[in-house]
Amino acid sequence: MPRPVQYNINKKGLSTPISIVTGPEGHSGEGFFATKLSDVVGLARKNSIWPLPFATSCCGIEFMALMASHYDLARFGSERVAFSPRQCDLLMVIGTIAKKMGPILKEVYLQMAEPRWVLAMGACASSGGIFDTYSVLQGIDQVIPVDVYVPGCPPRPEAILDGFLKVQDLVGKESLRRRHSEKYSDLMASYRIE
Repeated sequence: MPRPVQYNINKKGLSTPISIVTGPEGHSGEGFFATKLSDVVGLARKNSIWPLPFATSCCGIEFMALMASHYDLARFGSERVAFSPRQCDLLMVIGTIAKKMGPILKEVYLQMAEPRWVLAMGACASSGGIFDTYSVLQGIDQVIPVDVYVPGCPPRPEAILDGFLKVQDLVGKESLRRRHSEKYSDLMASYRIE
């Protein structure tokens, strides 16, 4: 006897329409499309971010959950998690950073090629968390510039995905000339980075 169908028997449509990513604004015709170079580069960059996880403590477990099949960061173009700073775009600092690790974290950041972005994941990476002691760095922004903070102890994978989407927005909207501006040079000089 065949099993009766229990699911998807209603012919009703979706409650919210599926959104499809559109291309950048431009002029199109039969066989051509013209737009700004910065829009095309931003679209390519934001959908192909290679993260470098710098995981030191319990938030690393949440990162593992984020990379697993249920949340799957690969859906957002980050299929390849690299552990070589020279091949990565996004430094994800995950967990407690001791003051002795500050120079090492800065060295990893400096080994990354421009353009590079930083995501501070969890309360410890963002502000030192519950470890208000002499040996714990009270936020990695004392050593390197941070683009996006993801709060939580530990943050849920949904929060990390939200932070990652914010990084994607930054990457997609960033001007090609931002990294050569005087404001950016001043920011790097404030961290003693040339």
